[in-house]
Amino acid sequence: MEIAETGLHEVPAGKIAAVVTCLEMRERPPLPERKPPPGVRLARRRAPEPGWYRELYRAIGARWLWFSRLAMSDRELAAVIRDPAVEVHAVEAEGRAIGLLELDRRRFPDIELAFLGLLPDRTGRGIGRWLIGEAIGLAFAHRPARFWVHTCTLDHPAALSFYIASGFRPYARFVEIADDPRLTGLLPKDAAPHVPLIGEPSS
Repeated sequence: MEIAETGLHEVPAGKIAAVVTCLEMRERPPLPERKPPPGVRLARRRAPEPGWYRELYRAIGARWLWFSRLAMSDRELAAVIRDPAVEVHAVEAEGRAIGLLELDRRRFPDIELAFLGLLPDRTGRGIGRWLIGEAIGLAFAHRPARFWVHTCTLDHPAALSFYIASGFRPYARFVEIADDPRLTGLLPKDAAPHVPLIGEPSS
């Protein structure tokens, strides 16, 4: 594997860059059993509608510049989220979806925690700790060789430590450069204000 030159490297205007950390667990960790907060439940959505999925995905991830699923057509997205080896679960409360849990078993015996997140007004209430326990339980019910996830420096600042505390072990690191989704129209210009826009055409 070629080792990149050390030092600063310019990211072209109109792009975003993130350090991606991959984490894995080979055995189910002995986490304490947690009950969901009152009125909160996990419901699997079989054959979910792309519009419903995209709306929830955007509501959860816009502030962290989630964009990969927004770049897909309805047909491409449906092919993924309706695949029998992909489990889409909605975190529900008060009759509406407030979070997303998605497991990807398409490369079994590896299982990926593809997405896990809550609406902004539902964080900090202990739901996440319960939800990651549910994710681990659902994954290891299939007896995978490993359960893995990746997070990046654009995500919630506590995401990496959250996964480590939940039993995942970091094993690889990458740098990802992509088109800024706020400049391609996938996300509004005011999404993720903590990440400055660089390369926006001057008016």
